[in-house]
Amino acid sequence: MTQQQRQALDELLRHAPLDLGGDVAEQRVIFHEMISAAPLPEDVLAKRGELGGVPVMIVETPGIDPSVAVLYLHGGAYALGSAADSVGLAADVSRRVGARAVSVDYRLAPEHPFPAAIDDAVAAYRALLDDGLPSDRIAFVGESAGGGLVTATLLALKDAGLPQPSSAVVFSPWTDLTVSGASATSKADVDPALTAEGLRTRAHDYLGERDAATPLASPIFADLTGLPPLLIQVGSHEILLDDAVRLAARAADHDVFVELQVWPRVPHVFQGFAALLDDADHALHAAAAFITRNWAA
Repeated sequence: MTQQQRQALDELLRHAPLDLGGDVAEQRVIFHEMISAAPLPEDVLAKRGELGGVPVMIVETPGIDPSVAVLYLHGGAYALGSAADSVGLAADVSRRVGARAVSVDYRLAPEHPFPAAIDDAVAAYRALLDDGLPSDRIAFVGESAGGGLVTATLLALKDAGLPQPSSAVVFSPWTDLTVSGASATSKADVDPALTAEGLRTRAHDYLGERDAATPLASPIFADLTGLPPLLIQVGSHEILLDDAVRLAARAADHDVFVELQVWPRVPHVFQGFAALLDDADHALHAAAAFITRNWAA
């Protein structure tokens, strides 16, 4: 059944209308329609809020523990997506960890280029701390560009002298905006969702003329010393496979506790398809166990 599920998901994504490198305004509409196509479960409560002057979506599921929280950063190559679009996956995380998820509606490129997204994520986290939530009761979760943004935000917190959260989990993180990983080419035929050309277009939107190897933009080139325990999940059928593998190697080299989980024959951010794919459900449970284990520690 799992292989049939993988094949069905691959076909679904290959026929999706999204063109990652296309016109931003058009692709934002398409991305929103794709992400929000599945209705939310009736027991999910999502409401708009604000943290540190940054708009957020506060996502709650039954039985949450108010003493812990997940700060969630959505994907979309820094140019697409929103906190509202991310509610479905954020709710899946919330349900499994038993905590509210706060999805940050960070500013998007090209209107708000680097480092606007990082500034917004730091401001939201600082506001959680100011509200009295200890850093060791907060976990970061991000997918795709949001996974790269999680890592960049942790680096910005270190530079600012702020405490690190208890842990961070990243799904299919985009951590190299130079798009120089070997998998950008070697996995092109099996990746049903992303293209290297599309990523380079969005990277230019985000960075303008700045060097794509800037560590806060591409964390695989950064000093990761001092970051919290890190879980990286990625599919073997995506061009960002090397972004995840190299991030894990970089973290290990800098004495960060890191776990890398490569799930075979699944696509980019497969965790978002838990209703269709058993692998996604298993990966989310593994991510939740990692988060709660570090809260307990």
